[in-house]
Amino acid sequence: MHSELNRQSGILLHLTSLPGPHGIGDLGRGAYSFVDSMTEMGQRLLQILPANPPESLYHCPYSASSAFAGNSLLISLETLQKDGFLEDRDLADFPQCKKDRVEFDKVNPARRALLQKAVDRFPKKAPADILTEFNDFCIQNRNWLDLYAMYCHLDEKYKHVNWTQWSEPLRFCDPKAIQEEFTQHQQEINRTRILQYFFYHQWQNLKEYADSQGVSIIGDIPIYVAHDSADVWANQGLFKLDEAGHMTVQSGCPPDFFVKTGQIWAHPIYDWLKHEKTGFKWWIERIGHLYEMVDMVRIDHFNGFVKYWEVPAMDKNGLNGFWMQAPGEKLLDTLIKELGTQPILAENLGEAAPDAEPLLKKFGIPGMKVLQMSFGNGDNPAEMDSSNVVYTGTHDNDTTVGWFHTGAGQANRQTKTGIDRERKQVLDILGSDGSEIHWDMIKLALDSPADIAIIPLQDILGLDSRARMNTPGTVGQNWMWRFDPDLLTPDLKERLLNLTTAAGRS
Repeated sequence: MHSELNRQSGILLHLTSLPGPHGIGDLGRGAYSFVDSMTEMGQRLLQILPANPPESLYHCPYSASSAFAGNSLLISLETLQKDGFLEDRDLADFPQCKKDRVEFDKVNPARRALLQKAVDRFPKKAPADILTEFNDFCIQNRNWLDLYAMYCHLDEKYKHVNWTQWSEPLRFCDPKAIQEEFTQHQQEINRTRILQYFFYHQWQNLKEYADSQGVSIIGDIPIYVAHDSADVWANQGLFKLDEAGHMTVQSGCPPDFFVKTGQIWAHPIYDWLKHEKTGFKWWIERIGHLYEMVDMVRIDHFNGFVKYWEVPAMDKNGLNGFWMQAPGEKLLDTLIKELGTQPILAENLGEAAPDAEPLLKKFGIPGMKVLQMSFGNGDNPAEMDSSNVVYTGTHDNDTTVGWFHTGAGQANRQTKTGIDRERKQVLDILGSDGSEIHWDMIKLALDSPADIAIIPLQDILGLDSRARMNTPGTVGQNWMWRFDPDLLTPDLKERLLNLTTAAGRS
């Protein structure tokens, strides 16, 4: 499913981590400035993680309320002001926020209030050509936008309870009831359409700028979607649900490197037989939509296309789950037939990785190698196939500095003996004293045979565990990190450029 990959490198950075004046990274000046920084560092790939709206209180982009919609919190308020939909005084009272953390309890209400003002002004202030562009956007995206807008309206109407608690027949997405609701609440429903237009208009402008600078975007697609999402509500027959819409089983994973009791992801499981009967229509639309936004797609938990860990719906950990088979080969054959050859990267980590290997080889899809997870077993992590994508770490790992200095019992399941042995191997392979472990690991990744090397920005900045983005199996303190642009100094940029050039990747 891949097109040929050149030897290149890039940076992993969630859009919410960008700098900016209004509490969270967005599609405004900070994003354009970072694209400029990418070119100065010789980096040609920007992996952004999912840009969909998180459904939960925990702001996880891998659990979204829509697999198609954009996260409205990423809409640049400055751009809306420039476009005439916000005024200077609207932004004057925005609350003071930390520069290095997203304070969601402040950011969410403040941004949503301003977005509502912009939405209300849009029909009155938008020029005729913009209104035409908006109408075209609604028509072109009606296959997902109408139901998502209805979902958001009903979510508001029912005060944000799970859709299984809505009244019938709306709970079951009855077409007649939906049409009546559209007729009665057109204005409210149209607000979501306007917000999505704002997002996609700004995204397209940023994407065009990145293209002009030679920077390609890698978009992430989580294999699962949230139960409380427009996708599940509107396509209940495609998931393993009971008659009331509740999950009968849920997603998760067995005990692993991160969590000894396994993990509960709490997503509904696909009814793959139903998907096959539709010719994988939903998947074609989902992945095709993302390819309209980005240059490459990284499929999170690709192993789940081969086999997946199915856990009883009421369980609180992953211990009682069991492996189930998925029709990955049929799905990929269909995607190629419908979408053509497109660049795909696969997150193939975990116990099921060996099972996914034949599928990756058949379709020429590169898998991942994470350096932090490659030591301790006597192997040299630099000895990898060129078709791999190598990372120093991912959004689920500690920063490299944090990982190297974390001891037993500090978010590290290894014994002190095991850690000491692993660290010795690290230093031996790197020929290092560990004083600049992040640069040693970056060089190892860049010098490796892997066609693509991706470095989290935290590692380039040499940050410790306080800059960790996500700790699997935990909630409440994840997805908050932002970077201070002052830390990305000219010296750091030049150092990365030189290493990249020497490795033949710039």
